[in-house]
Amino acid sequence: MKTKKALFIGGTKSGKSLNAEIYTLKNSAIKPIYLATSEFMDEEMRRRVDEHKLQRSEEFETIEEPLKLYEAILKQNSTVLIECVSIWINNMLYHGYGFLDMKKELESVLALDKSIVFVLNDVGCGIIPDNALAREFIDISGKLSQLIASRCDEVYHTIAGIPVRIK
Repeated sequence: MKTKKALFIGGTKSGKSLNAEIYTLKNSAIKPIYLATSEFMDEEMRRRVDEHKLQRSEEFETIEEPLKLYEAILKQNSTVLIECVSIWINNMLYHGYGFLDMKKELESVLALDKSIVFVLNDVGCGIIPDNALAREFIDISGKLSQLIASRCDEVYHTIAGIPVRIK
């Protein structure tokens, strides 16, 4: 099976994660890997993670890695679903990494000869936030989404649960 990269981008609760999971399952010869990037920061985040666990059930092998995507993916022999790049960006900022660190990590991931499905929140369609950290997050997310999309074979924008192929 030819390796392929795909991006599912959309707003919060747009259905991008579910559609990325369905896509990953359809395009995997063996049980795919669910690379969970979330770190438990509070009870609300724990509920969101539990919701995702129920959604994907036992159809994926789950690996949790909040920072080192390349190292986690390098070891895998199946399609990898990264859920999600937005949380990973948040983690990287929280742990003191900057845009160039993130870009280098993602360029390494994108260069791998592996099938990878990326999930990313589309955060740049709203107002400009009133604080520097939120603006930095949005700017980094926008730049990295362009990088990922440019290297993916397929890109889907999800709106109201409907994935629309844009590349």
